Amino acid sequence: MAKSKVLVVGGTGYVGRRLVRASLDQGHPTYVLQRPEAGLDIEKLQTLLRFKRRGAQLVEASFSDLRSLVDAVRRVDVVVCAMSGVHFRSHNILMQLKLVEAIKEAGNVKRFLPSEFGMDPALMGHAIEPGRVTFDEKMEVRKAIEEAKIPFTYISANCFAGYFVGNLSQMSSLTPPKDTVYLYGDGNVKAVFLDEDDITTYAIKTIDDPRTLNKTVYLRPPENILSQRQLVETWEKLSGKTLEKRSISAEDFLASMKGLDYAQQVGVGHFYHIFYEGCLTNFEIGEDAEEASQLYPEVQYTRMNEYLKIFA
Repeated sequence: MAKSKVLVVGGTGYVGRRLVRASLDQGHPTYVLQRPEAGLDIEKLQTLLRFKRRGAQLVEASFSDLRSLVDAVRRVDVVVCAMSGVHFRSHNILMQLKLVEAIKEAGNVKRFLPSEFGMDPALMGHAIEPGRVTFDEKMEVRKAIEEAKIPFTYISANCFAGYFVGNLSQMSSLTPPKDTVYLYGDGNVKAVFLDEDDITTYAIKTIDDPRTLNKTVYLRPPENILSQRQLVETWEKLSGKTLEKRSISAEDFLASMKGLDYAQQVGVGHFYHIFYEGCLTNFEIGEDAEEASQLYPEVQYTRMNEYLKIFA
């Protein structure tokens, strides 16, 4: 069977450029949306040109010009969106509504993967303010997708290693603490951690898979279901250094929101749900969902002890 033609929207971003690479690596004819709004952003242009050299096709279209989006979508079978949804970078989740409109009008797309790649927003209706905006907006996009009867796959990828593992899940740095590590509660609540390249490898594998049609795919590779304390212990073994451990109660952690800017408050809320509530692991995967490492056992996913070695 011929590989689906894939359009990646947001292909120069943190997740997007990995999606482009994964699509190319898996042999898909790959198209990357080139938006004129990038203006003089030389790094975005150079990223696009690197993809072009690898065989990707660049497709010019703007979110302010629906016709151009429709024309871009009509060239492919699958659309994968990776527009940013984190407030400390840029937050563009609802811009996808224009993309949904274009996909609906084009009428040819056999699969759409919207920009999710984190917690499952369908399970976060109870999320605290202001962080719940992320989930509410993703659900608004899902509603538009399903009302338009667009075939979809939702990817729930949990914790990105780049933001949660190298720093042992500390909020103030991306590298391991040198002396003291702060534990959320007792540090024993389980979360799921993934190398971002593995996330996009799994995501692209779903697009031609009938088992994932109109389903949520959870990325829960079993050896990467770990507690924060296990991450810390792994780092201590690798570094040969014992860190002082200080526990933060849930009450004190939530109280720390006071005085923080909006983006930081969003982050505190998300960390609370992950590390105190255990929102990534406190449920069973239902019949309307799949688990990626079971679907694709051939993927040799990165274990977090291997990931941490580069910091040692």
